[in-house]
Amino acid sequence: MSGSKVFWGLMIFFFVSGISSEKLFFTPDGWPVPVYDFQQNPPTQAKFELGRRLFYDPILSADSSTSCSSCHSNYNAFTHTDHALSHGIHDRVGKRNSMALFNLAWKDAFFWDGAAHQLDVQALAPLTDSNELGSKVNEVLQRLKTTAPYPALFKRAFGREEINTQNFLKALAIFELSLISNQSKYDSVKRNEAQFTAQEKNGYTLFLQYCQRCHEEPLFRKSGFEKNGLLMNQKLKDTGRFNLTKQHEDSLKFTIPSLRNLSYSYPYFHDGRANRLMDVLQHYNTTPSIIPFPLSKNELIDLQSFLLTLDDVNFVFNKKFGYPLHTTSRK
Repeated sequence: MSGSKVFWGLMIFFFVSGISSEKLFFTPDGWPVPVYDFQQNPPTQAKFELGRRLFYDPILSADSSTSCSSCHSNYNAFTHTDHALSHGIHDRVGKRNSMALFNLAWKDAFFWDGAAHQLDVQALAPLTDSNELGSKVNEVLQRLKTTAPYPALFKRAFGREEINTQNFLKALAIFELSLISNQSKYDSVKRNEAQFTAQEKNGYTLFLQYCQRCHEEPLFRKSGFEKNGLLMNQKLKDTGRFNLTKQHEDSLKFTIPSLRNLSYSYPYFHDGRANRLMDVLQHYNTTPSIIPFPLSKNELIDLQSFLLTLDDVNFVFNKKFGYPLHTTSRK
């Protein structure tokens, strides 16, 4: 059987509890085939429910004060807006702005510098980072083993009560993979269900001319890393991709983020230095080495109007992705 047939065979999707009209995972019409290997981790409702509970549970942090959702709020397209840099246990400040979480099945690199290449292992970094959750994997697993109802939830999801690193990470991944954002006005226009205003249409034309090189439809991002034209933050000394590769050409290159849900995912850039979308556009408008602008004031407004059509209210306020009824805190 070919790889594509195997993939689509696995897309016999599972319904989320209480929302029979919505699929747990799906590929929207016209979107590319996901890069995530579903053969190794088929989505099920039980995995989704376990993963969601883990995502929101502060039991994963060393002092039970912080969860994944502390930096990735569903109301902010699964990032945060209350500070430029992520905060972890003991209110420790990290070195980067958290990235929004959605459409992750189409990503082949994670974090601003691409330090992780598989979603199934990505969670290990924030879990063990002293400025984030500050835990040790074995300690987290032991806490889960001795905390009801986790043994039962793992048995339901994986067929046995054993709680190991692999299944822990797979459950988290399934929840995150279900975070699909494709219900914006832009998507409705593409499905011939709505129309752009004249201003949005002009902004779309400008987007295609100036922005699509790095932010390809329909995901509004692309694989790889690019310079954003910002001078290095002298306090953080973050050189981006160069931190990993030590290759001169990678200095100050960062992951290209998606432009979807920008109204909910500020502040912008890897260090959160821009609070307004127009500030971002003005930066690129005055950095000709990155994009051959400049645009007029009215053109910038039109471009911003189009970018706002990428907001997905249905995704951001979808209750199935929200805080579960119960989580567990250690005492």
